[in-house]
Amino acid sequence: MATTRDYYEILNLERDARADQVKHAYRKMAVKYHPDKNKSDNAEAKFKEAAEAYEVLADPKKRQLYDQYGHEGLRDTSGHDVTHMNVGDIFNDIFGDVMGFGGRRGAQQGHPGSGDNLMMQVEISLEDVAKGVDKMEVKFTRQDVCSKCSGNGAKPGTKPASCVMCGGHGKVASRQGMFQMVRTCPRCQGSGQIIGDKCATCGGEGRTPLKRTIRISIPPGIQDGQMVRIAGEGEPGPDGTNHGYLDVEVLVASHSIFTRQGDDIVLQMPVTFAQAALGASVEVPTLNGRKDIDVQRGSQHADVCRLTGEGLPRLRGGRRGDLLVVLKIDIPRKLTEQQEQLLREFAETEHDNVIGARRSFWEKIKETLG
Repeated sequence: MATTRDYYEILNLERDARADQVKHAYRKMAVKYHPDKNKSDNAEAKFKEAAEAYEVLADPKKRQLYDQYGHEGLRDTSGHDVTHMNVGDIFNDIFGDVMGFGGRRGAQQGHPGSGDNLMMQVEISLEDVAKGVDKMEVKFTRQDVCSKCSGNGAKPGTKPASCVMCGGHGKVASRQGMFQMVRTCPRCQGSGQIIGDKCATCGGEGRTPLKRTIRISIPPGIQDGQMVRIAGEGEPGPDGTNHGYLDVEVLVASHSIFTRQGDDIVLQMPVTFAQAALGASVEVPTLNGRKDIDVQRGSQHADVCRLTGEGLPRLRGGRRGDLLVVLKIDIPRKLTEQQEQLLREFAETEHDNVIGARRSFWEKIKETLG
């Protein structure tokens, strides 16, 4: 077990948190502490700790054991952990795959010598999800090869010298008794080279910030939190080539009237008592303009009318979802005299007891004084 900290504490969750809250909390932590984005010393440890907590709390059986017995509940009878965490798989699972582009897999899973991956976020509307976004402009900054020194870190006109301590190998060996110990060269820090006159532009680092503006396409039907992966837009590898990936996390903004349920969208639609009781044709908004629906005679509060094909497209093609119109019977707060009289007559036919008609202030005074 990598940590003995409370899993709920790690993800900042209450113990009765729902499954979607667990997923949201982990996604927030994963984005914050992913080592490709967060360069602090403890980022990788916190990232793995969050992944471990998510692996347990997202699995109903493991979560039940953990809630009952704590960390000990996650050990088998031989004393071994029953969790088998794969951080990459967990990260990919939480962010999903989009049109062949996966969640962050890390540079180590690309070609050898590739550079670091980068991550950024963009926000789109539900209308954008319905039709997709073509050529969205995104801006970001990456560390790229210094144009002055071509990435070697030396002042133009000079070259780095081979490190005399390690002979240019980047590692040094020392013998302790029967054993030979190999470690990173302390003089060149493993580079195998020593820079005498450093490049004034990059300070000997061989990298400088580069602002990039590119256009990306987001496919219709994308889910909140999924990734679009752009090859070659990450940082360059050690030799200045083999750029990593740019992973763009897509966030879907809340809509003013619609909510999303998978490929379906939901609309809370107020109707009058008369429309629900007698039936009516009602105009409703959709993502494709206004459409009419038939409210059936005798409809009840929270009944659902379905408009087939008026939802969101499935990410990888196929049928569209539906628009689910949830009927909310609207009770008027004020009635005209005619409306009140008609309702009282209706109540009498049902033999219902209702509050009597309101009397005016002066009628009450007259009744009191005689």
